[in-house]
Amino acid sequence: MDPAWQPLAEAAGCAAWVNQQSQWSNPGHLDFGDYLASFNANQRRNIKRERKAVTAAGLRVTPLVGEAIAPGLVGRMHQFYEQHCSRWGPWGSKYLSEAFFDALARDAELRRHLVLFSAHREDPAQPVAMSLCVRHGEHLWGRYWGSEVEIDCLHFEVCYYAPIEWAIAAGLRHFDPGAGGSHKRRRGFVAQPRVSLHRWSDPRFDAILRDWLPGANGEMVREIEAINAELPFTAAYDPPHAPAPRSQPTSGSQPTP
Repeated sequence: MDPAWQPLAEAAGCAAWVNQQSQWSNPGHLDFGDYLASFNANQRRNIKRERKAVTAAGLRVTPLVGEAIAPGLVGRMHQFYEQHCSRWGPWGSKYLSEAFFDALARDAELRRHLVLFSAHREDPAQPVAMSLCVRHGEHLWGRYWGSEVEIDCLHFEVCYYAPIEWAIAAGLRHFDPGAGGSHKRRRGFVAQPRVSLHRWSDPRFDAILRDWLPGANGEMVREIEAINAELPFTAAYDPPHAPAPRSQPTSGSQPTP
């Protein structure tokens, strides 16, 4: 939820539910090496090892941006995306349709916001794996991905390291890598509080959840603080953190919008 909407939605009777999202922010790193220096020695070695595993497999990752993305590559990205979702059976949620990718391929104005990270052996137009991100202003959002090969650490390179390296070079300040968190935290993503806003049609259920939410939200804020206290950065580096949510939900009835 855009924070600007929160007071309006709460005034209309919505309750705020705090959860967490992983996010990378750049406080002023000049390149990936500069960013890597913010980690403790053990995690620096791990990241270098993971990136070298992809290179040792004979792969390079090339970012393709806007007009440099051939329409056919957007269709190839759909194949990777569909293949990856299918691997998870009934749990693989295919949010994006083939028509969505077709529209991106046709519309140059939409395509200029895309960044594809192509993992390839020779030609970036012939990827063996690829991730899709969207950029706007100082923000990068991602990432859907898929691969036709099983290579150690390829997922981390295509979905995290290469996008961060590109974001720094492009002057972007934030990268939201999508849902999930545990493996992202070891790679520099900070847990951030995020608020969703809700109402429930059954008044009994509504009352139960509104009574429960303040305590649950407090627990979530404390969990986020504990997670970030264990991030693998040097003692001197203080990663950017988001402030705690503006308000907590209240119990009881809510005004009619």
